[in-house]
Amino acid sequence: MSDPTERSEASGDADRLYHVDGDLVPAAEATVSVEDRGFAYGDAAFETMRAYGRDLFRWDAHADRLADTCETLALDHGIDDAELKRRVDETLAANDLADAYVKLSISRGVQPGTLDPNPEVDPTVVVIAKPLARGGVGSDPVHDGPAALQTTKTRKVADRAIPAAAKTHNYLNGILARLELRVTGADEALLLDPDGHVAEGATSNLFFVDGTALKTPSLDGPILPGVTRATVIDLAESEGIPVEEGTYAPDAVREADEVFLTNSTWEVRPVATVDGIAVDGDGEGVAGPLTTLLSRLFDRRIEEAGYDGERL
Repeated sequence: MSDPTERSEASGDADRLYHVDGDLVPAAEATVSVEDRGFAYGDAAFETMRAYGRDLFRWDAHADRLADTCETLALDHGIDDAELKRRVDETLAANDLADAYVKLSISRGVQPGTLDPNPEVDPTVVVIAKPLARGGVGSDPVHDGPAALQTTKTRKVADRAIPAAAKTHNYLNGILARLELRVTGADEALLLDPDGHVAEGATSNLFFVDGTALKTPSLDGPILPGVTRATVIDLAESEGIPVEEGTYAPDAVREADEVFLTNSTWEVRPVATVDGIAVDGDGEGVAGPLTTLLSRLFDRRIEEAGYDGERL
């Protein structure tokens, strides 16, 4: 799977500005210390967001999740949400970006090279933004088409070991899962929890349909509470579609009528195959009726909120 944020021309990358510790700097000069704890230990929180018409999709939800991650890490950075939002908006404006991928990172900053963090923090705060295509009604998806989903031997870490709701720079679990895909040609990894139940993708939440309800793994398991995941559930419930959050075996996904993935960049991405088995048996990779409906509802919400003058 190619990253849509990497498709821009090299010259565009060279001209881009990033926000580092309160200042806009050219991308080539946007660096952090080798002693930064985000680099040394993955001791940092981040949010990946998408801007539509210069507005961040569900900023409040992202800000709340970022605050929760920082609380889990006992990372008291002392910067309020309004200031973080200002830095994001300034990054978008400086790069003349209306539609963009945005990543906001906060690390504990530079501290002595010991595992124990100091309680007093001088945080490193970085905002990067890269162009994406316009979203909303009639837009083309930024992903490379329906996904091939592959169950991996790499499993999700138990929530008691690493809290799944904390979105940190330590992405080794997902990286190991994605490395397994090199021999399968699949687009996304499907990770199981320690008990062998389906959890989520390496960078996505999972949904499937079996004729009775729209189903997704419960947040009681080691599942990231995705912002797009929550939006899709809200859209489904507003249409009277039954939604079930539960615990599921891998066969439930392999035998589903429809399967799709969600994240901030992909939005709603249909799945064509699971472990080499065609979803709904056709192998065409065409989104099923419920996936199509939810994708259209999502586009409509973006269109009305992001491009018609309303706040997201």
